[in-house]
Amino acid sequence: MARFIALYLPQYHPTPENDEWWGKGFTEWVNVAKARPLFHGHKQPHIPADLGFYDLRLAEVREQQAELAKEAGIEAFCYWHYWFGNGRRLLERPFNEVVSSGKPDFPFCLGWANHSWYKKLWDPKSKGKDKLLIEQTYPGIEDYVLHFNTLLPAFKDHRYLKVNGKLFFLIYDPLHFEDIKTFISTWRRLAKENGLNDFYFIAQDFDSRAKKQILSLGVDAIYNSDTFNIHHKLNKFSKVMYLLQRKVLRRPTAFNYKDAIKYMVIDDCKNREVIPCISPNWDHSPRSSHNAVILKNSTPDLFKRIAKRAIEVVKGKPEDEQIVMIKSWNEWGEGNYMEPDLEFGHGYINALKEAIEEG
Repeated sequence: MARFIALYLPQYHPTPENDEWWGKGFTEWVNVAKARPLFHGHKQPHIPADLGFYDLRLAEVREQQAELAKEAGIEAFCYWHYWFGNGRRLLERPFNEVVSSGKPDFPFCLGWANHSWYKKLWDPKSKGKDKLLIEQTYPGIEDYVLHFNTLLPAFKDHRYLKVNGKLFFLIYDPLHFEDIKTFISTWRRLAKENGLNDFYFIAQDFDSRAKKQILSLGVDAIYNSDTFNIHHKLNKFSKVMYLLQRKVLRRPTAFNYKDAIKYMVIDDCKNREVIPCISPNWDHSPRSSHNAVILKNSTPDLFKRIAKRAIEVVKGKPEDEQIVMIKSWNEWGEGNYMEPDLEFGHGYINALKEAIEEG
């Protein structure tokens, strides 16, 4: 049976850094609520339904999210994890509380979002040169050991997701991590020294053309997120129009969701080392305004269609490796979320549930 793992953004709570960089009390809900339509037929803002504009410091919210995910048939949340080197972390509170409290009783794993933060990351109106806020660094083996030991309580938690008995750990950007082979070998050694049965390392593949290069770094598999580079697939005329809109007219680029989903689950996803990644929707405009890429006209029925395709594609793999990534559970600022909203209610949750039942 397919194992659906949903990427989870732990951003929705105030932090001192967000207060300093974007204003007191800032969370991404600010961008979500302020979003407006940028062209005829553009649906914004997207307003949450059942959970409202929640605060992830509340245990009740995290419990409700887990119940909704179970309803959908999602096996685990993959929490984005921020470690910038030398012990510097951000947005760690929600996950720390999940581990320390033992609740919700719902499987989890971690995805290391190993990238620098810039002013424009959360601020669509930031002008001029993009200001570096915090740099992603890789200080070396001592830091890799510190990183591992910091997360060891999570790795030893019975809820931590495993594949073939190994700890599932995702790396966002493998290609700009020059010392990644040392990192991987160090963590594999530390796992065994601490009584853990190794890691199942997953790396994000932004461009399917880099598949061989990424796999050569020592990861076990990649997950295909090439859909969001849909402009690479355009014919010459369409590429010219794309560049005209982006660079000259400074308009958001919109594609039909129906046209984009064929790139989410490709034949290459039948291979053991390639994991399909599906998204219920995509609209980056709350964060990027006119620089956004938008997949318009998404519906639960279309999402159900691509979910069923993903289930079919992974059927030939060993049972534990029949993984499908969902981007995402709650990335409201990117317009990709499974959580209920005012337009479709539980539509995407029900669509996935039905796809699994019919699969």
